[in-house]
Amino acid sequence: MMDQASGLRELVSKKQKQTRDSNFITIASGKGGVGKTNFALNFSYLMANQYNKRVLLIDADFGMANIHLFVEADAKRNMKNLYNGASLDEVIQKADGFDVLLGFSGIDDIWEIEDTTAQTIVAQLEQVSSRYDYIIIDSGAGIDDKIAGFLRASDRSYIVTTPEPTALMDAYALIKSMYNIYGYDRFKIVVNMSKNREDGKNTYNKLRVSLNKFLQIDAELLGILPYTNSLRQSVRKKMLVCKNFPKDSYTINMRRICESELRIQKTSSENFWQKLFDFMGKSE
Repeated sequence: MMDQASGLRELVSKKQKQTRDSNFITIASGKGGVGKTNFALNFSYLMANQYNKRVLLIDADFGMANIHLFVEADAKRNMKNLYNGASLDEVIQKADGFDVLLGFSGIDDIWEIEDTTAQTIVAQLEQVSSRYDYIIIDSGAGIDDKIAGFLRASDRSYIVTTPEPTALMDAYALIKSMYNIYGYDRFKIVVNMSKNREDGKNTYNKLRVSLNKFLQIDAELLGILPYTNSLRQSVRKKMLVCKNFPKDSYTINMRRICESELRIQKTSSENFWQKLFDFMGKSE
């Protein structure tokens, strides 16, 4: 009898009838406190509202899931409701021009529930994904099997770091682990909380030198984001800085990051959910 992981992978393969033109991007960081979730929220907001893209932001931070606090979403409407018969459309919530999917930590339990329920969830994920131009995954900080799964399955990953030495070392450690264990190197770097552009460039260059010297790989600088008073105020009040301060230098630089992403040529790739569930099956 086919095991459940194999059954799910076969189901996802069968669902690949339509062309998969969505972009899957995982946002990760080597440590907490570097502004990863704030980046994911503001990036999603601008891509949806300024660049007219259909965006789904998935909260896959298994340790500090807090996206709902910034967009006034109902934390009780999450992935676990699917186990009780709710549809994915009932769980996905409208935010500021984009959609959010909370409670993705429920994927931990997907191997424990009945086959028919699990297959329904996978089928819904595949169907819903095709509606969006961008699916942004806010993963946890650091590295574990779940974070590695999202990174490997994504078209590319943004690593958010800061000029703080420990943040830089942890970002390097994350990239090193992903490359040495899985051969994954589709990283782009975001330097957050920089004093100025020179500070951001120096931070990136330190990371790049280490990657080149010890791993013989490169990671493109996607952008540099300053630590402005408007950003501090927005984080404290649980607001989106790009929505409330459109002329702030943080917002201006975030627009540049969005425009860099929009210039990337989309290439056909294996289905995200196929790869994710393949990985989860192998890691049992």
